[in-house]
This record gives sequence, structure tokens and C-alpha cells, in this order.
Amino acid sequence: MEFKKKQTIYSQGDPGQHVFYIQKGRVRLSVVNKTGKEAVVATLGPGDFFGEGCLAAQPLRIGTATATAPTTVLMIERKEMIRVLHDEHAFSDRFISHMLSRNIRIEEDLVDQLFNSSEKRLARTLLLLARYGKEDKPENVLPKVSQEMLAEMVGTTRSRVNFFMNKFRKLGFIKYNGGLQINTSLLSVVLHD
Repeated sequence: MEFKKKQTIYSQGDPGQHVFYIQKGRVRLSVVNKTGKEAVVATLGPGDFFGEGCLAAQPLRIGTATATAPTTVLMIERKEMIRVLHDEHAFSDRFISHMLSRNIRIEEDLVDQLFNSSEKRLARTLLLLARYGKEDKPENVLPKVSQEMLAEMVGTTRSRVNFFMNKFRKLGFIKYNGGLQINTSLLSVVLHD
């Protein structure tokens, strides 16, 4: 299936009947609480699965998936996904590897949120958006991402994100040149105690 930028793939509360695999593009997963506050849970790219909660008998989607760039996804019906997981060992191995990596990432996100400053969380988020440390080549220039979205991902205010983005730019960690360019030296902010 093809999705345009900002197009909703599924919404919070929709029935969960499919697993999705991103072939190209980017997807943002977000959740809105009862008071209307939105939190970005993850940003995903090519090679990532999402919507896998339906495999664990999760009847309704707990969040919303939105394309943040023109995106192509493979939509796999729940029963077919279960069949393939049982019958295709190479696919099953890939899916399990993805789920374990995602679990590790979620644990790292929780530790980051609990123990790190908003400056470190922002630096880590920028590196993750650039897919730094992934098997595929990191992206040198990120697609346009707003400071509001970064603030939601980091769990801080837009003004704090603006302050740290200006600081990172002055230190040469990032550049604005037709997009956001991430210098891997930004990693020093995350590693520095």
C-alpha cells in the first residue's frame, strides 16, 4: 500500500487485523491520552515492522500510525502472518530479531526518559532519527522534522528543544542546509556524563 506524507495508516482504537512492514518511507507511531496530549512513541523506517500487537490478541490499536514521508508498506493479514511465522523459518528469524531489537530500544528509551536530561534525550533522539548505529548507512540529512515533534518525542517543551538545537548548531553537531544534517560528533553529548 502507498501512503502520502501525513496520511494515517491506522488510528488509535481501530481494530488490529494486520501487521505492516515498511518497504520505503517513514512512519510515526503516536498515542493520545484521555486529556488529548499526544506522545510520539517511535519513528520507523524501511525494514521495520509495526502493528504486531494483533498477533498477541490485542483487539484494538493502542496508537496511531502516520506516514511522515511518502511511504510504501506491505500489509499482512493476521492469520497469514501467523502462518508465515510457522512455515517460513528465515522470515520468522527476521521477525523475532526485529522484535528483540525493538524491545531493547524500548528499554533504552525508558532508561533514557528516567535518568537523562532533556539535552541528552534530544541528542539521542536525533541520532536515532538518523538511524545511527543501524546496519544500513545512517542518513546524513534528515527529512524535515518539526521542533514540536521533537519535543513530543523527547518529553520536553518546544522552547527547550529550540535552545538545545541552537546549542548543537553552534557546537557543530548539527547543520541546517536544506534539511537537518546530523554530525556523528553529537554522540559525545549522549556519552558524556
